[in-house]
Amino acid sequence: MSHDIPPQTPASLAIAWSDAVRADQFSHWLTGVAAQHRLQMESLRLASADASFRRYFRIDAQDGSRIIMDAPPDKENSAPFVKVAALMQAAGVHGPQVLAWDEPLGFMLLTDLGAQTMMQVIKREQPQANLPLYLQAVDALIAWQLSSQPGVLPPYDEALLRRELELFPDWYITRHKGVVMDAAMRQTLDKSFEEIIRHNLRWPSVFVHRDFMPRNLMISGTAHAPVLGVLDFQDAVYGPITYDIASLMRDAFLSWDEDFCLDITIRYWEKARKAGLPVGDDFGEFYRGVEWMGLQRHLKVAGIFARLTLRDGKPQYLADTPRFIAYIRITCERYRELKPLLRLVEKLEGIEVPNVFGFGRQ
Repeated sequence: MSHDIPPQTPASLAIAWSDAVRADQFSHWLTGVAAQHRLQMESLRLASADASFRRYFRIDAQDGSRIIMDAPPDKENSAPFVKVAALMQAAGVHGPQVLAWDEPLGFMLLTDLGAQTMMQVIKREQPQANLPLYLQAVDALIAWQLSSQPGVLPPYDEALLRRELELFPDWYITRHKGVVMDAAMRQTLDKSFEEIIRHNLRWPSVFVHRDFMPRNLMISGTAHAPVLGVLDFQDAVYGPITYDIASLMRDAFLSWDEDFCLDITIRYWEKARKAGLPVGDDFGEFYRGVEWMGLQRHLKVAGIFARLTLRDGKPQYLADTPRFIAYIRITCERYRELKPLLRLVEKLEGIEVPNVFGFGRQ
């Protein structure tokens, strides 16, 4: 017998499969869970795909819709997703509930948080109109952080910070830019990375979502009463409290003027401090911590997006590279210790910096 999809289970015909065996496994799994969860198999359709090897389908049930995760177990470990989903639920954060999971095959049935991301409903030209959504995100973040416990999630420690920073020279500089690094460039990176790690590890640790941004925040409910849900949390760690607010306000796909970033960050800091989270009593110091954490994130993301292009064949992510470079340059401009890194990045990008001391000379 061949591994063609059985004619009596046509649901997966709506989905493209590169592997007939996996298509067959999916059809059998879906048939097995359909009755218990009252799924309408003919309604199966693609919902989205992300930067990993995971895909998401949407399927209707008698009381609404559900999400199916397709995560090939040889490429994706879904156990962290299941663990963090339970932590989110315990924290009172609106996230997907795991209804069924076939761990050996990597298929999962989840509750549906809606079809619109926060990114899709944001009014880019009217920052203040987005304030209610951002305040919901801040409230969800604080609830998540308040539930923190040491020893539950992997530590966001020096070793992990360093591995992430090395993505920048490994993938962005060497492979994407095609630059062969010399000893002086390597020394600049090493000294800069030491400063970045030192500054970031000064902050107390909490649960860190690690990709807390509008593309991973879902909006359901009504326009007058939106409900915010949180996705893509499987890489959560226990690390610096500055990370997720930096991720939210220094988005990889969306830039705001600094006034709006300051407004939301101050509101977060005030709420977090009132809730007893370890954000300190000096907002200026906290904001500097957010800037240093954001710098680490954007160096890492530049490397990741280069890797997605060169290794995984997903070139669309590099379109946002100018945003990362702008973030990196703005932060490096503000701190004396980061001026060598600033010059290195400007040289990489071919950015000419005027020599103010030579102005007016012939």
